[in-house]
This record gives sequence, C-alpha cells and structure tokens, in this order.
Amino acid sequence: MSSKNLHSRYPELVIVTGMSGAGKSSALKALENLSFEAIDNVPLQFLNLIFTSNLNSSDNKIFEQPIAIGVDIRTRGFSVDNFLQQFDSISLKSKGNAKILFIDCDDNILHRRYEETRRRHPMAIDRPISDGILKERSIVMPLRSKAALVVNTSEMSLGELKSRLKAKFTDNPEQTLTVLIESFSYRRGLPRNADLILDVRFLKNPHYIEDLREMTGQDEKVGAFIYKDPAFNNFFDNLTKTVKPLMPLYEAEGKSYLTIAFGCTGGRHRSVFVAEQFIKWFNKLGIQAQLNHRDINQRRSQ
Repeated sequence: MSSKNLHSRYPELVIVTGMSGAGKSSALKALENLSFEAIDNVPLQFLNLIFTSNLNSSDNKIFEQPIAIGVDIRTRGFSVDNFLQQFDSISLKSKGNAKILFIDCDDNILHRRYEETRRRHPMAIDRPISDGILKERSIVMPLRSKAALVVNTSEMSLGELKSRLKAKFTDNPEQTLTVLIESFSYRRGLPRNADLILDVRFLKNPHYIEDLREMTGQDEKVGAFIYKDPAFNNFFDNLTKTVKPLMPLYEAEGKSYLTIAFGCTGGRHRSVFVAEQFIKWFNKLGIQAQLNHRDINQRRSQ
C-alpha cells in the first residue's frame, strides 16, 4: 500500500462526494493515479460491506491499495442520514483512516458547466438548472461539514486538483502539515482555497520595464529587479519571522493542509518571484512544499 501510516488491518478509504458537476469523476481519476482503487456510485447499502469484507479475506487481495469510492445524490439508496450512518461505522472500524473528500464549486460555475455540456441536472430534470443546484446544495451541506478536505474547483485546473489531492492523500510520516505556495493575479480573483493571502503589489512592477515585460518572476533579470527593491528584503524577513513559529502551531492544532498565496496585478512577475523565494525558504527548513503559479501563462488581453 502506498500510504505508510495505515492500520495494518484496514485500508485507507476516501469517500468522494460533493456537488454534481463539480468534478467528482476527475477527483476519482486523480486518486486512481495515486494508486487508489477507484469505484464510483456504489449503492450505500454495500458501502460498509465492501469495506468490512476484508476482515474475513484470507489472501487480503481486495485491499492491497487504498480505496476511493464515489457517492452522490444519484447513488442508489442515497440519503444524508444513511450516508453518515455508514461513514461513522466505517470510521470507527478503520480507527480514523476513512475520510470524506467533498468536491465543491460555485453555483454560477456549475450552472455554466451544465449549459455548456447540455446536460440536465439530476435534481432538475424538468426544471431550471439553478433549481436543481440549490436543492442539491441544501441536501449535501451536512456532508461538507464532515469532510476532511473540501476542494472548490471553480478556478482550478485538472493539474491543480491532482496536486491538491496528492498533497492530502499521499502520506509523509515525517511531515503532517502539507504546504502549497501559490502565485496569482488579482485581476482573476482570489484563490478560493488559500489560508493566507499576501498582497505584493507594493513592490516595484517589472511590467513597466520594456525588457522585462514579457519575462516572468522565474527569470533571473526579473528576480534581480525585484530583489533590488528596498521594500523586498524587509517584507520577506518579516514574513518568514511571522510564518516560522506558526507552522508547529498549525500542526498541533491538527491542520493538515496550508495554502499560502501571493498576489500581484498580473500574476506573472512579483507574485511569482516571491513565491519562488518563499518555497526555497521552506525547503531550507526541511519542510516539503508544493508550488503553483496559477496565472503565469496569462496575458492582460486574455
């Protein structure tokens, strides 16, 4: 099994649920690529049976790898009460190794996705799409509050979704807090999953230097330009002094995922450079972190 900290008799089980159209199938596929056995839309009455059947398996072949099971409002026998009853039973038997992953998305984005694909919402076959979205959200909200991880896919690429799930569900026994460093453009909105957001628009903007405009914060010349800004060193020094003592506190509090995002106007120069420097600082501390430049390939006209 790929996860190292699992109880020897129980596999890790991730139940993937959420809003229809938010990306549950993509999440299952991503988990499958992380060596999970992925099963979609198992009738709820079989959920507990599938999990506990391993207890009587002499060859232990059923659960040689962690399992991801997709469950949503289309699942046969679905109800929130039934779901939570099944999950609580499994969670108890697995000694906490069963988790809920809730895939969410903004209502307007869900509406647009249904219109673009010309699909009918499963709860609004003969009514407007918006009615189905509102009804489903009112039903599944109790599952969201039970989730070990909630992922909003409104502005998330498939690659970003894979990275987020890899960070959460690929075990690292030496580090319980997984860190994601992200850069972004304020023009394109705030990152929805960020815990800490730092505005670095006070730094001098390379965009106004003709030779640097088409470069990014990953280029040496852009980095040198920003580094020379008198405000940079003071800002970065204070930032690291603030964040460093917070890390063990977050871990002690039980936080398993921390996203720190840096934003600038276009998301290509200042935020990228600061994010690159910040992840280097994390690496020097021995903390593994992932880096995502959300808008680095965007242009102003896009």
